[in-house]
Amino acid sequence: MAKLNEAVQRFIVQALACYDTPSQVAEAVKEEFGIEITRQQAASYDPTKTMGKTLAKKWRDLFDETRTRFRREVAEIPIADQAFRLRQLHRMANEAMRRKNIVLAASLMEQAAKEMGGMFTNKRELSGPGGKPMEHRTVVVDEKSVAAAVSALEDEY
Repeated sequence: MAKLNEAVQRFIVQALACYDTPSQVAEAVKEEFGIEITRQQAASYDPTKTMGKTLAKKWRDLFDETRTRFRREVAEIPIADQAFRLRQLHRMANEAMRRKNIVLAASLMEQAAKEMGGMFTNKRELSGPGGKPMEHRTVVVDEKSVAAAVSALEDEY
């Protein structure tokens, strides 16, 4: 196990606090400092893991500060906000419609619907709205209906 100076230790703690895996951290230490460490050695600097339970208080504090700052900064990134993503999808769909790219517009509308339905979150609802049982329906759509809907959308734009 390589003896690590304070700068390397600080780098490891901060990288782990930003949710990098021990393997990613070990690789980054090799690239940044030219020191080879094992992923187990990197993992020992994560106080949320079993190997890091005995980590010194100064490193625990740095880990907590870094993780808190990381979470706050991620929340400030526009693309992390659902409203921002929907607005961008809306603009792209409008542009696709303007260019008569119906396939792309349909794809973007589907993506927006998934976004609104919580498809891109880790939330899972195992019941229907209001806790009621899930309702299952089979919908059959023919080409004429799709063509009529597309034509109506084109006329609108």
